[in-house]
Amino acid sequence: MDQIGRLMGLRYKSHPWHGIDIGIEAPEIVMSFIEMVPTDTVKYEVDKDSGYLRIDRPQKFSNVIPALYGFIPQTYCAKSVAQISIDALDRPDIVGDCDPLDICILTEKTIAHGNIIARARPIGGFRMIDGNEADDKIIAVLNNDTVYENYKEISDLPGLVVERLRHYFLTYKDMPGQDKRNAEITHTYGSETAREVIKESMKDYNIKFNNLESMFGE
Repeated sequence: MDQIGRLMGLRYKSHPWHGIDIGIEAPEIVMSFIEMVPTDTVKYEVDKDSGYLRIDRPQKFSNVIPALYGFIPQTYCAKSVAQISIDALDRPDIVGDCDPLDICILTEKTIAHGNIIARARPIGGFRMIDGNEADDKIIAVLNNDTVYENYKEISDLPGLVVERLRHYFLTYKDMPGQDKRNAEITHTYGSETAREVIKESMKDYNIKFNNLESMFGE
């Protein structure tokens, strides 16, 4: 971060989406903001305006996230991210979901709460389409984790771990008594594609928010 950003960070709480640096090693290693942990029975989500965590909704039944869950700061899913799914699926109707890029982080450690940042290494992801919106989920491991550090690709993970993640993302927005949403995971991809998605989300962010630096500079 530049000098003005550092000085502001000493006095004010940084916005998790805009004020936390993705890191100079991105997309190989990315800083992530953790909203939820596996013990949460309520879905928390960053309020995009204030930057504070807000209660989104109670989780359905016993469906809880099986890993750390949050997003990658200074990313945005719009035209560039959507184009990857358009090319892969030959579906020109797909658009970005206009949110920061989601990330799920595996670790052997028990993390007690969210609202924290963590460095993670992407090993793959899910190409998820929600209606006609690209809603990719990056799967990563906590950097230097004692156990998961040895996993380099999502294909290295036990099948049950991947299936639990898939099940969560396909059901976590379903609510009792309501019609199920039209969401699907079309592909499970490896680390190379995950890094490509992250790069394109960084590009989308710069296009969307390219005036932030000049605004702070003034």
